[in-house]
Amino acid sequence: MATILSTNLRGRGRGTAGFLRVTKQYLPHLARLCLISTFLEDGIRMWFQWNEQKDYIEATWGCGYFLATCFVLLNLTGQLGGCVLILSRHFVQYACFGLFGIIALQTVAYSILWDIKFLMRNLALGGGLLLLLAESRSEGKSMFAGVPSMGESSPKQYMQLGGRVLLVLMFMTLLHFDPSFFSPSASRPSWQP
Repeated sequence: MATILSTNLRGRGRGTAGFLRVTKQYLPHLARLCLISTFLEDGIRMWFQWNEQKDYIEATWGCGYFLATCFVLLNLTGQLGGCVLILSRHFVQYACFGLFGIIALQTVAYSILWDIKFLMRNLALGGGLLLLLAESRSEGKSMFAGVPSMGESSPKQYMQLGGRVLLVLMFMTLLHFDPSFFSPSASRPSWQP
């Protein structure tokens, strides 16, 4: 019975190892695509909504047709160009810094600095870029991608930690707190006078 069980487990292990061997070459590309998907979507949307974006910037900032067009063009080329560079794994560090600049530029231009939900989402985007930046640094290869090993503390690991913590902020924007839940009057049961 034990030999049948161990043979069955070894067979499953070989199947899992084969699956990991096959997907190992595709998963990093898929992970990069997921991390930059917001920039890719925003750049494509700017392409298709060119006039609306330009008119919004022109009306909001009163900067004129030329500056509004330059802003939208910079945004569009910065996002799509950064995405192409990251997916092709060429000049990843420069592309990440460019996308950090796009985040800062959009935060100021769209006046979303004081909106906590958008601020947390922008920080989460920065966390994804930190993960990409850490992944692009060439250090020793580990058996499991992205999993830290014991006893090492390198800048790459600190960047990965920061990126992961900032990515959690995106999920925190999905939480909705009811202010009455924390008030003293709401803490009493309804049947009490």
